[in-house]
Amino acid sequence: MPQVVRPRIAVLHGTHPASPLPQRFRSLADREAVEVLHRAARVLVASLPVLTDRLVEALYEQEPGYRAAIESDRAEIWQEVHHSLRHNVGSLIQPREFREAAHRTSRRIGEIRAEQGVPLDAVLHAFRMGGAMVWQDLVDETARRDPDDVRLLVHVAADVWNFVDEHCGIVGDAYRQAERRLSWRRENQQRLMIAALLDGTARIADLCEAAAMLGLPEQGRYAVLAVASAPRGPQRPGPARPPLNLPDALPVAAPYGQSGPDLPHVRPDAAPYGRSGEGGLPHARPDTAPYGRSGPDGLPHHRPDTAPPPTAFPGTAPLWHTGPDAEFAILRLTGEPGELHAVAAALDAPAGTRAGIGSVVEGLAALGDARRLAETALRACPASGGTVLLDEHLPDALVVTSPALGSALADRVLGPLDRLDPSDRDVILETLTAWLDADGSAQRAGARLYCHRNTVLNRLRRFEQLTGRCLTRPRDAVEVSLALAARRLLAP
Repeated sequence: MPQVVRPRIAVLHGTHPASPLPQRFRSLADREAVEVLHRAARVLVASLPVLTDRLVEALYEQEPGYRAAIESDRAEIWQEVHHSLRHNVGSLIQPREFREAAHRTSRRIGEIRAEQGVPLDAVLHAFRMGGAMVWQDLVDETARRDPDDVRLLVHVAADVWNFVDEHCGIVGDAYRQAERRLSWRRENQQRLMIAALLDGTARIADLCEAAAMLGLPEQGRYAVLAVASAPRGPQRPGPARPPLNLPDALPVAAPYGQSGPDLPHVRPDAAPYGRSGEGGLPHARPDTAPYGRSGPDGLPHHRPDTAPPPTAFPGTAPLWHTGPDAEFAILRLTGEPGELHAVAAALDAPAGTRAGIGSVVEGLAALGDARRLAETALRACPASGGTVLLDEHLPDALVVTSPALGSALADRVLGPLDRLDPSDRDVILETLTAWLDADGSAQRAGARLYCHRNTVLNRLRRFEQLTGRCLTRPRDAVEVSLALAARRLLAP
């Protein structure tokens, strides 16, 4: 053998070797090795059924990813292994005729394995299992026919294993491409489902599917958070999702990868919200090891030997949706008393960010109402920013819900003040607001305004004289309070 191998070794010392012959010419030993390989491969093709039996059994025993598929329908898997073996062993004999078909088979296998959720490492391991079995049979057949010819196989060993590596690369690329497509499809289905739920256009018949897809209970307790960033410059930008520190009240179990740099940042101290031989690989049936495969209903199935994604609650990560003017987050609540107050108090948003939290609703079917309530809370939020919990600002919500009536009320009650000098008008309005915020206490209002209580009373009497309203009359006090809210929230 050393004499045969020596011409293939580069000369490392001495004079520079002669230029090698063109690639199309091979040494005599190479041609003999190819003939030996072809003879042995033809025997393998003739005995493909036996080789298929052995490979299927090896896959069943050594690769758990394929075990469920083989148990479900061994006959179909056998046919698929046989088909793959025929193309790959045939490529060793007639590479030009079988090359493209073998590549298509490997690509298809990679795509199917990705759809089934079989780990890529298992798929590549299975490819090498098949390559090892085919190579061992080639060596055994050559030794049986003429033991002296076994030494010639060293000249084609690199070609055979390069062939295996080439198909491992093909199946790996196809697997990753299919995985990206499936991930995009899953995320797109989730976005569409979340949008339908928040728009209130989801069909009742789809709620069970939505619950399974999003990892949420169909009859849980929910609220919606609406967030809008402060305008940046003369033109208002599109909605942006600002970084938010979510409170401890909502533990995390993010369904289907709902996390990333564009989602709210959770405080570090907070509990978060809320293989087979290609050689001959079996195309596992979709209903056998179906983890990650999108079925006809668009939902991903799951491998029977793995735990399904979380459908037990409490607490899942907030699911975000981008609207035309704001970002919306579906909050899964646990039913603890004061839960929304804890959320509102713990939200930590950048300066100028406006946030509104709607009232609690029951069930996924009511998320459309929850979104509208969150939008109302957002409109009741001051332009300077802050967080508004709708349940604590219902009078303001009444005003912004009917802006035309709110503006009419403000003009009717506060219109006489507009005839004053703007500085005088603003002083009276500021005093009136402070007095109402202090529950009618002139003493506390004066402390807020850094003036004497008598000054507060004098300004209030002047307001009554100008508007004809009496602040001790409940009806007038209500109208004044709503008019001030309208002037504050509806100002252009």
